Amino acid sequence: MPSNSPREKNAAPPLPEPLRVPVADSHTHLDMQDGTVEEGLAKAASVGVTTVVQVGCDVRGSRWAAETADRYDAVHATVALHPNEAPRIVHGDPDGWSRQGERKAGGTSALDEALAEIDRLAGLPQVKGVGETGLDHFRTGPEGKEAQEASFRAHIEMAKRHGKALVIHDRDAHADVLRVLKEEGAPERTVFHCYSGDAEMAEICAGAGYFMSFAGNVTFKNAQNLRDAVAVAPLELLLVETDAPFLTPVPYRGRPNAPYLIPVTVRAMAAVRGIDEDALATALAANTARAFGY
Repeated sequence: MPSNSPREKNAAPPLPEPLRVPVADSHTHLDMQDGTVEEGLAKAASVGVTTVVQVGCDVRGSRWAAETADRYDAVHATVALHPNEAPRIVHGDPDGWSRQGERKAGGTSALDEALAEIDRLAGLPQVKGVGETGLDHFRTGPEGKEAQEASFRAHIEMAKRHGKALVIHDRDAHADVLRVLKEEGAPERTVFHCYSGDAEMAEICAGAGYFMSFAGNVTFKNAQNLRDAVAVAPLELLLVETDAPFLTPVPYRGRPNAPYLIPVTVRAMAAVRGIDEDALATALAANTARAFGY
């Protein structure tokens, strides 16, 4: 079959060469991936990805994350309303961030109710983080910014009260995210998921002790800013993730992503830093455990 066939473009990429030092996928969405959880975890473990952090983006997805983490030792959960979820709840938009989302009309009271459920879930022992939360100025317009920022502040408070990591979604909102963190006081452990800033911002994050998690887009041709950030970020603050099923690394960009592709991104990051992949993997594993407290 020709390599440019539609079937191959949609096919799962092949297994990469296994890592010699096991690492964790610090941010994934197993509920949006093909196959069973067992299959996904087994495939990941076969290439040295022995732990995954399953991230909630709405109430139902956060419940699923907590239940899944309770069921599998290799899974840890985070719970939250995605930044684009809060405006939808406030405005009663029936279209969800994901197909699993729950919607209730009723404005702010509906948001308060959703946040209360996230707060309850955040107290569970298998839930290691509050997120992904933050700000997204790409998908949410000016009319949604107030609800989005209020939700972000509520999640920060939750993370601090429960002693959990804060997992940040920051899209086209660097200055405002950093401002809110400064105003509220960031939790002891704060993770910029799918880091999207540049080297200058990486130095700001490093100064504040924020973890920076890099996804497959660090391999994209137009992502020199991300490689520059990988180069300057302190080794002890680096994490790696898939954000699967999104952001599949080159050379498989456009095909389905999954935790088993973490080695591709690890090797790209090691090349940028000019260090041995085993040394980087050792640091990534320790950093992820420290960031999420497991």
